[in-house]
Amino acid sequence: MPRTVNPAAYTVKREAFVDAAQRLIQAKGYEEMSVQDVLDELEASRGAFYHYFESKENLLEAVLARFIDGASALVNPILADHTLSAPRKLEMIFGGIAELKGERKDLVLRIMEVWTSDANAIVREKLRRTSTSFLIPVLAQVVAQGTRDGDFATRDPEETAAVLLSLMLGFQEKAVEMFLARQAGTVTFDSVQQSVDAWTRAYERVLGAKEGSLTLTDERTLHFWFG
Repeated sequence: MPRTVNPAAYTVKREAFVDAAQRLIQAKGYEEMSVQDVLDELEASRGAFYHYFESKENLLEAVLARFIDGASALVNPILADHTLSAPRKLEMIFGGIAELKGERKDLVLRIMEVWTSDANAIVREKLRRTSTSFLIPVLAQVVAQGTRDGDFATRDPEETAAVLLSLMLGFQEKAVEMFLARQAGTVTFDSVQQSVDAWTRAYERVLGAKEGSLTLTDERTLHFWFG
């Protein structure tokens, strides 16, 4: 007779593994964390771990999915607010996600290590796909509104969202490079600001928005990460 699974109990136990992994990743880094570390943290068996996760990489994906759940909770009310213009929604979405990252800075820095490591190319691609599946529908909805309202000049909101996402991912890689360079003292804050301005103008051109109409990264956020 097949075993009956209690969904609530299953979720609680699975989340305990995600909690432990998040703590360990923040403390020692993803590469240094082992499955055994997670088991020791929870006093759990290896069989219990593989009941919920296929691999260590799958566990990292669950940690990222939790972050995206938080981003989704932040983004959905913005999308639903009919009083906000599309440019303002973009600014609030970018700003909100930046604030969320700031609140979890230790975790974000550890994820950054995964992102920049050649040894984690497959994991990095999975993280990229997870981010893409979340952001494309969000961006497409905002672009569609902006096009209807005349704030943007685009022909296809879905395709424009895909291009915008490519820019965002490119900027993310550039931002990591700049962060590391600032830590090493090899670039100035002004250089970072100029780069951010250039990428923002690129977003405006893709959207067909008026130049200077978007501020996607404010100075407070820049100082938090690069000051």
